[in-house]
Amino acid sequence: MLEIEIRDRVALLTLNRPDRLNALDNALLAGIEATLDRMELDPGIRALVITGAGRAFSAGADIHAFRQHMAAGPAEAVAHFLRPGQRMTRRVESFPKPVIAAVNGLAFGGGCELVEAAHLALAADTALFSKAEVAIGIIPTFGGTQRLPRNVGRKAATELILTGRRFDAQEAARLGLVNRVVPAASLLEEALDLARELAAKPPLTLAAALSAIHRGMDASIDDGLAIEEAAFARIVPSHDAREGVAAFLEKRKPVFQGQ
Repeated sequence: MLEIEIRDRVALLTLNRPDRLNALDNALLAGIEATLDRMELDPGIRALVITGAGRAFSAGADIHAFRQHMAAGPAEAVAHFLRPGQRMTRRVESFPKPVIAAVNGLAFGGGCELVEAAHLALAADTALFSKAEVAIGIIPTFGGTQRLPRNVGRKAATELILTGRRFDAQEAARLGLVNRVVPAASLLEEALDLARELAAKPPLTLAAALSAIHRGMDASIDDGLAIEEAAFARIVPSHDAREGVAAFLEKRKPVFQGQ
């Protein structure tokens, strides 16, 4: 259901339910969370890439699996449908190592919300996106009403959520949902190249930057600057910060140790 491959210091996570277009049921959501829990504590893993098997990144929440919870009423639907998805996307968003979405195909509903939560995203030129929930009478449930406006702006997000229309990779890039569009044949290698580039950088520094960005998005500018100050103060005593400054002044390549 979730395939894991380690390449150098990069973990490749593949959503592997191609017969269901990699729909996100609770087992897959829990598997993603458990995998992130393990990888956070593994110093040998410095960056992650998430992609999908087959023609989809993820077609979204597994409505077949969640229908029973919706039929049981609001409390059941929230507890067993909404909250597992929100926990997963929140875990991705707040992960202290870079998470890159390699969007290989359809990214609808909850699949699009996973892209929104990822720190960076590359999309194949054949990828297709949709905030599809309105078509079945519900709203985004894995954080999409909150993250999409933060990704693309309020008016663009409102239009995409209310219409549920499909949009291509080029529009996703123009809106800022993905960083760039690449040929489908080279998507995975380009995503892994980016991950390897990040894996070579000082991990404590990346974690501090990710934390400051993530926490600062919801803060006032003054509170955000205080968050930035605290993150900077945490890394100043680190070996890698001292090594990076020394290497710059000595005009040599730094040797980062992850501490």
